Formats: sequence, C-alpha cells, structure tokens
Amino acid sequence: MNRYYLIFILSLLISTNSFSQEKNKKNMMKKVTKTEQEWKEQLTPQEYFVLREKGTDRPSEGGLTSHFEKGTYHCAACNAQLFESNSKFESHCGWPSFDDAIKGTVNYVSDKSHGMIRTEIICASCDGHLGHIFDDGPKETTGQRYCVNTTSIKFVKATN
Repeated sequence: MNRYYLIFILSLLISTNSFSQEKNKKNMMKKVTKTEQEWKEQLTPQEYFVLREKGTDRPSEGGLTSHFEKGTYHCAACNAQLFESNSKFESHCGWPSFDDAIKGTVNYVSDKSHGMIRTEIICASCDGHLGHIFDDGPKETTGQRYCVNTTSIKFVKATN
C-alpha cells in the first residue's frame, strides 16, 4: 500500500510541476527587439527620451495622472499591457501611480543614478523605462507605488 501511495504522490508532484512550468510560459512576455534607429523612427522625441534614454516627464496633475476610467494601461513603445485601472490610485505626486502591475509585465532594476538608490521599473517586453517603484503606496493594498511616466504608457478603454 505504501508503494502505491508513494507513486501517487510522485505523479502528483510531477504533474503539478509541469502545470506550473506551462503557467510560467504563458506569463512570459514576448520580447520586442529593435535597433535604436528603429525606436527613434517609431517613437516621438519625448517617448524616446523617456522610454529609451530613461528620462522623466515633468510632474503634472493632468493627462493620465488624474485619469480613472476602466481599462488597461499599455506600454507606449510595444503596446504590452502593464497595469489595470483598478490598481491605479491618486498619489498627488504628479505622475500616474499604480499599486501593482499585471504579473510578469514589469521587470525591476536597481538604479543608483542621481545620488539615490531606487528600483527602476521597465517593460518586460521591450525594456522601455516606465518609472520607479516606491514603498509608500496604499497600505490597505500592496503598499507599493509604481510611479510611472505618462509618456511611457497609453490607456486602452475597457469595451464592456
């Protein structure tokens, strides 16, 4: 009887691992690779500055900062879905703020520029600079604030 139990447990572990690997494959973003010249031809000068040169938009309370319609926010360079509207909140910092990203869509990079230690957030698909993440977000949710450059994202309204 113990032998059958052991075989059952081993088969369960193997199938669970296979399912987990398949799930991870589905969450992986398709990589978009372009030359810098191709990015310059596709993006506006401001988009290129923010997304490819790691620039920062000036703070503003307008545009997507105070935008709260239902939908998703996509990378302005490659159109990958990054944030859902239900994760957006008003932080009064001058940039669009989210308390979470769609799983697997954002990568985190240590940023020691400008005499600070921060965590940069980049699009997992095209490596476009989005902004930075901070630990001063809403405590009732993730406690995180994804501080995103308006230029790096575009809004796609929900259809229902």
